[in-house]
Amino acid sequence: MTHPTYTQQALCRYNLPRLKRIAAELGVTPTEDKRAAQTWVNAIITHQSTQLQKVDNQAAAQAELDNYIADQAQAVAHEPLRIVEISFDHHEYYADDKLVASISHDDNHLTQRWVVMVNDKEIFRANTPMRCHRFICTHYKDGSLPVQEQLATPCTTGNEIMAQIFDECEKYGYEILDDGIYQNDQKLGEVGQTDGDWWFTRAADEIQRIPCDSAMSAVQSLSIVDVSTDGKSIFDEYFLEQPLEQLTGDKLERLLEKAELVTA
Repeated sequence: MTHPTYTQQALCRYNLPRLKRIAAELGVTPTEDKRAAQTWVNAIITHQSTQLQKVDNQAAAQAELDNYIADQAQAVAHEPLRIVEISFDHHEYYADDKLVASISHDDNHLTQRWVVMVNDKEIFRANTPMRCHRFICTHYKDGSLPVQEQLATPCTTGNEIMAQIFDECEKYGYEILDDGIYQNDQKLGEVGQTDGDWWFTRAADEIQRIPCDSAMSAVQSLSIVDVSTDGKSIFDEYFLEQPLEQLTGDKLERLLEKAELVTA
């Protein structure tokens, strides 16, 4: 309930019964001589000052809270989400290297087949992936998106590994099948990651896993064997065709690149 604010000048013009009614409305009870009008005036003025101070303190606290929320929202807004396309119907959203949420497709639902998942639990469902995308971005920015539980130690998920291999193979026009990486229907080998360590195998010797430092270097290493030369190495191809001093600039540069990969 809102009460009017009385000035001391106005209160001094009121008689004692009127002052007592005002005090009763405000919930004020003086502790001094209740027979004197000035006692009631002082009690009312003191009460009003206390209430105004409380309002000022609350306003200051609210303003501080609003500023903090705005700062946090701004900080979150500057963190763009990275989207990893695992497949047509499966996308994962990352903030830096941390999984935030994922979107998947539910064939068993008649209308709302696109689902937002956090911690392997459904938190939102819609009829289009764009609505799921907006849901993730909006609730991530305002901090209302459930927190994805992270593993104690950083690791790369199988989906991320496949996405990295796919990106690198796409650069060379390679095709990824269930049993390995192919070019022109001929198998080159396999690329993978075990316990955080990258490796590749060649089709000629799939038992031996050759360590490397990234998906890029693993797929690049497979390109050392040129399938168009029936499995001959790039060194055999050039040295059998022409002497080293007759190599063109482009061929010599490619030869040096391949030599660096072999000796790395």
